[in-house]
Parts: sequence; structure tokens; C-alpha cells
Amino acid sequence: MPADARPERIVVVGAGLAGLRGAEAIRAAGFRGSLTIVGNEPHRPYDRPPLSKHVLTGQVAADASQLPSSLGDDVTWRLSIGAETLDREARRLRLSNGETLPYDRLLIATGTRARPWIHADEAKLRNVFSIRSRDDAASLRATLAAKPKRVLVIGAGFIGCEVAAVCRELDLPVCLIDSSPSPLARALGHTIGAYIGEIHRGRGVDLRMGSEVAHLEHADGRATGARLKDGEVLSADVVVVALGAVRNTEWMTGSGLSADSGGVDCDDHGHVLDESGQPDRSIAAAGDVARFPHPLYGGRRVALEHWGHAVAQAEHAGRLLVGEDLPVPYAALPNFWSIQGDMVVKSAGLTDGADAVAIVQGDPADRRFVALYGRAGRCIAAVAVDSARWLPAYADKVASGAPFPPIDTATDRPLREPEIRDPGFA
Repeated sequence: MPADARPERIVVVGAGLAGLRGAEAIRAAGFRGSLTIVGNEPHRPYDRPPLSKHVLTGQVAADASQLPSSLGDDVTWRLSIGAETLDREARRLRLSNGETLPYDRLLIATGTRARPWIHADEAKLRNVFSIRSRDDAASLRATLAAKPKRVLVIGAGFIGCEVAAVCRELDLPVCLIDSSPSPLARALGHTIGAYIGEIHRGRGVDLRMGSEVAHLEHADGRATGARLKDGEVLSADVVVVALGAVRNTEWMTGSGLSADSGGVDCDDHGHVLDESGQPDRSIAAAGDVARFPHPLYGGRRVALEHWGHAVAQAEHAGRLLVGEDLPVPYAALPNFWSIQGDMVVKSAGLTDGADAVAIVQGDPADRRFVALYGRAGRCIAAVAVDSARWLPAYADKVASGAPFPPIDTATDRPLREPEIRDPGFA
């Protein structure tokens, strides 16, 4: 089928948020042909952010997180089936049950999976958990509800910090360990990560920053603790591994697409690239798995694990596949939010590569503030801690690449000039 011909069959690989919103955009754009959604979980698309927060506290049941959808009965769902291989020349997708699925257009939205614990045998212990699926969250919720004596969380990124905060909400002793100098250091830098770490410490989290687990101690099929590389042993009767995510790209091996563990490469509109760097105009990608050049960051390729980004990019990709003329490249401002106990952290832009950070609203001592990040004299990101009302103004500065540091005034700015600090990214 020529690239400009109207498709009759569209397949969406990935039944998560991006896959769902992409499929909805395809229908909204007027496509009435065959639309199939393939997903390796047995569930219809559901919301993942509550899994590490409200599901663990028991406020929301794991099976109550299904996403609302405008899709009708004219969609074929292939669930509990994964993609195995992709034959682009024949335009066929081979599924894990041995079937083949033809397509005229393909949306790749296979997302990520939880990065496993480094020792596979220890990862199989009955009381070692990770959180990616709603089944993961349901199992961990049941375990936390049984009031374990001590929880160990390995990894102090957003998920790890959220789980630690939930444990304190449930009045459970919890230790949070990471090799970085502070929680969230990779995402927010050491300066802001250290502020947030002190908030967690003040709420009773035992922080072990700059430490690394060598292996888990265990007996009778259960973890009993963790031995650190310095020889110290931390006791625990529940271990949560929160070491980030791995992008689901293995099924594209041999397809000729430019894909690796960091994602599948796309052009500035969203078409995937082949190994020679040319776009395949029958395939687009969206969500966590898509690596694309962002114009706000000099065309640097990024793959974002953000809820709002998954929605925006999927809607763009769906319209692209149907054949809509989209002259403007995809360039939505990255944004992210995290609820950690009663603390809300929201961000706009990407902090990667920042060479300075300033507190521009509020005061970390009051646990309510906005930090603005700069690089080469321009604003590149803003992070609000319990100060979401101020974030849009600074998001505008990020979107326009405004000069850093800002010199305008605001009623809630610190009395002193904001101190510019090295963010100390790991």
C-alpha cells in the first residue's frame, strides 16, 4: 500500500494509556476500518499512577482503575497476547500465540516494564515485589495490609519515594535505599532531591542514600533482609524493587527499525525510523517507548515516561496514521506529577543537563516552593513542591526559553535573591 493511500486496517500494539488514546484519536479522525488493539495483559487499559499511591493505601481497588474510553464495539481487542516479531515488508505482526496480524498502519505503544532485581533467583522470592501492573499493586497492597514489621524499598526514584511515603501513611517502618546522594537525584538533581529527602526523613522514612545492595538475604523462599556492599545487613520482611523501567522493544529485533533498550526512534512528526534513519510512514510510535527529537532541547532525542505526554503524543500519532496533515512537529512541553504522602510534586520541562537551579517561589524550609532550572542562561525546567498554582507561569518561561535566572518579581518570591546552585545531577 502506498504511504499516502487511505488505510483499511490499523493495529495498535500496546493496550495502555498511549495505545488507548491513540486508538481513540484514530476513530475521532474519521477512520472506520478495522482497528485492533493488542496487549499482553488480560485487562483493558487502566490508569497506572494510582497503583503506587491510592491502590497501596487501600483507597482505590486495583480493579477500579480502568480508564474511561470513547471506543465502541467496532474495535477488536487481543488481550493476554504479546507481539513477538514485526515483518515490515509484508506488513505483518506475529503474535505470541503464533498468529499473524496484517496491518496497513501500525501504532507502537508498548511502553515499559519494571526493571527487575539484579539477581533473578532473589527476584522470585515470595515477599519481593515490583510495581508495574495492577496485579503487582494488588499483591503488594495485600502484603502491606497485613502490617509487616519492616519494609525495604530499593530505589529512590519517584515510584520508590511514593511507596516509602505510602508505608509511612500506613504507619509501617520503611527504609529507602539508593546509591545516589539523595532521593530523586537523577530526576531533579541533588539540591532539590535533598530538600525532598529531608521531608521524607521528617516523616519517619529511614533514608540510606549513597548505599548499594549487594544481594538479598533469604530463607525458606522469603527475603529476610539485604546485605549492603559495605557488609551491613538491613532486616526486612517485605522488599520493594523500584529501579526504574525497561522499554519494551525486543519484539522489534530484526524488523529493521532503529530501536534498542532506550526506545524506538521517531522523526519529529512521530513516524518511526529505520536503521538507515529514514521514516517508515506506515508506522508511528507514542508514549514511553517512543524516542523523539524535542525542539525545546536542541533536537535531543528523549523518551518520556509521563502521563500527559503519553496522551498528547498518542493523539498526535493517531491523527498522523489516519493521514491528517500535521505540519507542526510534535513538541508538547514535558510535564510530570507525583503524589508522595500529602506532598504533590509537579514539573514542567526536562531537568537533564541543567547547570544551575534557583528557588524562585516559597521556601524549602516551609516545604512549599518552586525551583527553576537553567542551562546556558536559559530556563529549561521548573519543579513545584506543594506550589502547583505557581507552576504555569514558570512553564511558560520554559516553553519560551526565557533567560535564566528570571528577574521579574512576584508576591511569593523569597525575600532574598534566590541562590543559584549546582543541581548535582547523577
